[in-house]
Amino acid sequence: MLKFTPILLAIIYGLVMYRFSAWRTRGELDAKSTRLNDQGLQHVLDQMAAALDLDQIKVFVYEIAPVNGLAAPDGRIFITRGFMDKFKAGDVTADEIASVIAHELGHVALGHSRRRMIDFSGQNAIRVALSMVLGRIIPGIGVYLANFLTTMIGARLSRGDEYEADAYAAALLTKAGIGTQAQKALLTKLEALTGASGQPMAWLMSHPKTQMRIDAIEKLENRWAARL
Repeated sequence: MLKFTPILLAIIYGLVMYRFSAWRTRGELDAKSTRLNDQGLQHVLDQMAAALDLDQIKVFVYEIAPVNGLAAPDGRIFITRGFMDKFKAGDVTADEIASVIAHELGHVALGHSRRRMIDFSGQNAIRVALSMVLGRIIPGIGVYLANFLTTMIGARLSRGDEYEADAYAAALLTKAGIGTQAQKALLTKLEALTGASGQPMAWLMSHPKTQMRIDAIEKLENRWAARL
């Protein structure tokens, strides 16, 4: 029984972390967000809503400076104040903002948002269990090896989600009459917009490389064109 104790502790830890993370995320978003109300974006929101047979698409502005979009585990879509500031400054277009919203809608529709929270908690649980086991087998470097392995697994899962959300967004934008050009254009701008510099090894990145994402979208475009 004692040999299974690290695994049981890791499972309990994962469940506790999931509950705590969900509660903390919901509270943070509730406290720092307001409903998006921007006439410059309303037409693209209406186009996407019509394509999805919805009356409206609710989007919230998350009052933080980094440039990002996110989908909460409860299904809400957020654009950060930093992203909105870039839009107001003319650095990004309404269609490019629409591509971000479409991408986050993809995460919700495909179940990524809720699963990511569970994955994160599960990865922490696995990290704890591996650290305990490998720490005994390989003293000194076992913990570092456990961190490396769980990070690599988590990054691979996340990259898969990004490709799927990109594909969903491309289909939605095409159906809405917005098209994928803005989606691809925004991807090329993201590093400059976010201030990112330098990239870790490809298999440790949580997002695929920009050109790989653009290539995947263009493969979809070619496939759809061939069916016409």
